[in-house]
Amino acid sequence: MTPTPVSHADLVSASAAEVRAAIRSGSYAGHTAGLAAGKLQCNLAILPERSALDFLRFCLRNPKPCPIVGVGDSGDPSLPTLGHDIDIRTDVSKYRVFRNGTLAEEITDITDVWQNDFVTVALGCSFTFENALLRSGIPVRHIETGKNVPMYRSDIALEPAGQFSGKMVVTMRPIPEAQVAEARAISGRFPQAHGAPIAAGDPAQIGISDLSQPDWGDAVDINPGEVPVYWACGVTPQNVLLDAGLPICITHSPGHMLIADVAEDAETTILKSN
Repeated sequence: MTPTPVSHADLVSASAAEVRAAIRSGSYAGHTAGLAAGKLQCNLAILPERSALDFLRFCLRNPKPCPIVGVGDSGDPSLPTLGHDIDIRTDVSKYRVFRNGTLAEEITDITDVWQNDFVTVALGCSFTFENALLRSGIPVRHIETGKNVPMYRSDIALEPAGQFSGKMVVTMRPIPEAQVAEARAISGRFPQAHGAPIAAGDPAQIGISDLSQPDWGDAVDINPGEVPVYWACGVTPQNVLLDAGLPICITHSPGHMLIADVAEDAETTILKSN
């Protein structure tokens, strides 16, 4: 039976488990910005066990773009520290499958490509701290306009580990100038979700030439009196994995996150339980 489609608006008030159920059933395949407020959203990197240790080293050396919040057992699609019923093969609304350094396909279910040696690494996502910004009256433009957050390649070099190296990807949010300091302080309380911004103002300072042309996501307007503010982004490891040319690896598609059952501010518990 073909599942009944649901929209982003239909899921705004849904729980994390309800959003995952809609994704798992095939009813929803859209982005997850603004969904399951108060719950941790996660970027994903799924790769063969033989490469996982170097990748974990890379993440630990680059915690701003790659904050580890969960690690699965080899071959196990569950992530019990993030949710008791998570099946990583079905519970993300869109995946990217890379083969030998090339994007092979974007799919909504990876059951057929799952391997017994896969290790899942869950990384924090900036969608998490957006809820805190909104609660404090700081506007988040892409949520206001129903878009995906704009993401850009920067020229910020990362600390390498084994076969993994590259440049940081950043997200951008226009923030009223009078609220930039508050946005910095609020997001800084979420190190598991990239923490405080890495830059603000002129995009050229971090190697971005045109904010109207994001590399991923959707362009948003920057209104008079607003400052573009940049945060480290969990799409960074996608680029790093792509450059490493692994025979196979899988990530989420940008903006399509795993939504966990744990609270967005529960990073200490998560890390202790892994």
